[in-house]
Amino acid sequence: MNKIISQQTAQILIDINAVSFRFDPPFTFTSGLKSPIYLDNRLVLSYPKERKQIVDFYLQIIKTEVGLDKIDYISGTASAAIPQASLVAAALELPLVYVRPSTKSYGKGNKLEGFLKKSSRVLIIEDHISTATSVVNNAQTVREQGGEVVACIATTTYETEASISLLKENDIKFYTLTTGKIIVAQAYQSGKLTKDEKESIELWLKSPKDWQDK
Repeated sequence: MNKIISQQTAQILIDINAVSFRFDPPFTFTSGLKSPIYLDNRLVLSYPKERKQIVDFYLQIIKTEVGLDKIDYISGTASAAIPQASLVAAALELPLVYVRPSTKSYGKGNKLEGFLKKSSRVLIIEDHISTATSVVNNAQTVREQGGEVVACIATTTYETEASISLLKENDIKFYTLTTGKIIVAQAYQSGKLTKDEKESIELWLKSPKDWQDK
């Protein structure tokens, strides 16, 4: 991971209030899991300067880590990552597709939207990697349509053991602009968190269930 990109991305998210901290009561995810940290990367879209910087970071990682000559298509994960994927595809002048969480129950019954040429090399763009199930769904759909998944790039990740294991099991190479740990460290340095709050969130990042049980 590029240290400068990771720290600057973390600071951008903190500055536009895309990162929220709450301990009593904590946030509750759709899964029912309790958390002291909540990320809303969609807010980046409403800030043109910061949005351009995030897209530039994506492009830098693509050029230096993935390789422009290895990508034929961009695939966004619906719905949160579609805007980022669109911006990246436009900047690189590459075709774009996106993958739904499930097959449509109406119309053509598509799961992958857009036209994907068979044997194309595809880069997945994700908004945030929490459990990694959305990334895996995207990758499996692309592969079912005859595409080759080159890698995935996300804005943020919590780096949970479960997500890392799932990506490895499905042979998905992944990169992120920044991580939950770096965001927390940056927030602490910026005076947004006390030492105790920082340590509490770090415990959650290490083991959300243990943190919730306590």
